[in-house]
Amino acid sequence: MTPPERESAPHSALARLEPVKHERFAERVYESLFHAILTGKLAPTTRLPSEQQLATFFQVSRPVVRQALDRLRSDQLIESVRGSGTFVRPDWPQVSARPPQEPDISHWLHGQELRLVLEPECAYWAALRRSQADLQSMADALAGFEQAAAKGDVAHHFDFQFHEAIARASANPRMLQVIETLQYDVSHAVNMTRHLVRLKPWQRTRDVLDEHRDIYRSIEQQDAESARRAMRSHIEKARIRMLEPSPN
Repeated sequence: MTPPERESAPHSALARLEPVKHERFAERVYESLFHAILTGKLAPTTRLPSEQQLATFFQVSRPVVRQALDRLRSDQLIESVRGSGTFVRPDWPQVSARPPQEPDISHWLHGQELRLVLEPECAYWAALRRSQADLQSMADALAGFEQAAAKGDVAHHFDFQFHEAIARASANPRMLQVIETLQYDVSHAVNMTRHLVRLKPWQRTRDVLDEHRDIYRSIEQQDAESARRAMRSHIEKARIRMLEPSPN
């Protein structure tokens, strides 16, 4: 059988990715590439840029890129061809869109239960204690989320930055520490696969943005009880969105 013709324009592939500038770099690089593949920005048979090109683009080291690529190979989303480079697998949808394992979902649900207890209280205290700098951090994260969503780029890190800014505004460093541990408490690859396979991305993004705006307004107005209710509603809806089947 003749192998499928492969796209060989790594520089054009770079234009379809979003830079990563935050902690846990390998996870960020992995998720940006994962998102680009699952949403079709990097189509099957696309040749990926070299490790050095990716490292320069994402502003990370080559070992970080190599770790992210190893995970994508393990997920059977990409394959390397000796002498030719690394390509998006032509058959990845049949391989990677399988349901996640039950332990992963259980772990994620436990994290959501913890967030349901903690984050409404973070929002409550943030409404009472927030500074103008805190409000600006929330607004910047919200704007980044909106802009990334409008372009179809990966946006979940802006989502977390918004929640992190609220925890920081609570002026309780212990709350912030716990929130930071939850960011990568479960593989985002599992969550993103469930999201892309079972939900309409535009609908989820619109709902999340609306909920974030409600939380922000309550904190800005220093309405602590309203902020607590809005955050609790947001976390509950996030759990429902992840678990409910998509409508036919």
